[in-house]
Amino acid sequence: MFTIDNTILLLIDVQGQLAQLMHEKDKLFKSLGNLIQGMGILGVPIIWMEQIPKNLGPTTEAVSKYLTDNAPIEKFSFSCCGEPRFMEKFKKAGRTQVLLTGIETHICVFQTGYDLINKQGCQVQVVTDCVSSRTKENKEIGIQRIVQSGGQVTCVEMVFFELLRAAQGDKFKQVIKLIK
Repeated sequence: MFTIDNTILLLIDVQGQLAQLMHEKDKLFKSLGNLIQGMGILGVPIIWMEQIPKNLGPTTEAVSKYLTDNAPIEKFSFSCCGEPRFMEKFKKAGRTQVLLTGIETHICVFQTGYDLINKQGCQVQVVTDCVSSRTKENKEIGIQRIVQSGGQVTCVEMVFFELLRAAQGDKFKQVIKLIK
């Protein structure tokens, strides 16, 4: 089970025109917005990545508007773990339970998940309603490969309830408003 004190959210490359080509993009953006807001309520840190933003463009506004207290880290490698600035921030956070979100599931999300599991010894959950690829098939293949590599699947609501543990308190009341 993931815990608030050991979890970190990783947002990967939801950028520019590529983000607009994602399978079920509107559901993706809504789910990401809810998850990001919920992580803010729960105090779970977020690392925000962008793949060569001068080429792909910035993170889509539908998502970046929820990241006001954060700044993206530029990367060139497909795996976030190939970017030294990511690894520095990740290790400094001291968390080993990683929620994977972003695009594309079968490329950057998969390669990052694989490296986090097999090279960093992390527990990884791919948030299935917060990842996508240009095709449904590629999204599904990416999720399958993460699971085959030792990761698990989850969804926004499952993440919230797993981290909250009980239906009580102010944080619960705030989070529940996001999913109603």
